[in-house]
Amino acid sequence: MTRYTQPLLFYRLIFTLLFVIIASDSVLSAEISDLTVKIAGNELYVSALLSLDNKTLEDIDRGISKDLVFYIDLFRVWDAWPDEFVTGRKVVKKLKINPIKREFTGSSIDGSLHAEKRFRDIDSMIAWATHISELKLTNFKELEPGIYFIKLTAESFLRKMPPVINYMVFFIPEKEFSVSKNSQNFSLNKAAR
Repeated sequence: MTRYTQPLLFYRLIFTLLFVIIASDSVLSAEISDLTVKIAGNELYVSALLSLDNKTLEDIDRGISKDLVFYIDLFRVWDAWPDEFVTGRKVVKKLKINPIKREFTGSSIDGSLHAEKRFRDIDSMIAWATHISELKLTNFKELEPGIYFIKLTAESFLRKMPPVINYMVFFIPEKEFSVSKNSQNFSLNKAAR
């Protein structure tokens, strides 16, 4: 081998490894498969379904606790300006599994509301944790007429570390996944644009 072919082989090896990592991560990633907005009376309701990746499902099956955090945000669409954040809600669903006793518990934290639930099997717990069913977001009677959309973001954190340690080990990811999806634009208060 000459001096010039050694760096070329090294770059090819690095490119191949990066391609394999990126391709495998994109195929098995979590996604929001369904996001619907329902308007009933003056209330705005949001429903969504999160599909988890295989690694997260295997971790849960092995008994690793998970926190799924959902951010449901209402934005107003502007033509020449960035979209305006109007209101939002944060819902945290905590999954705890005892693999020895085969106990499955989930808790949901929505603002000041805290609910805990027990499940018979892991599938029913995952179905409950990944589904948001007609969550009341806001009463839009007081909102200005305009075009709006909902942005749903779902995240799962690997570990909780103090902020000082996060700054020192910035190269270690703290999120297992973070996915988001926007709903279709809809009109509130009979706005015409």
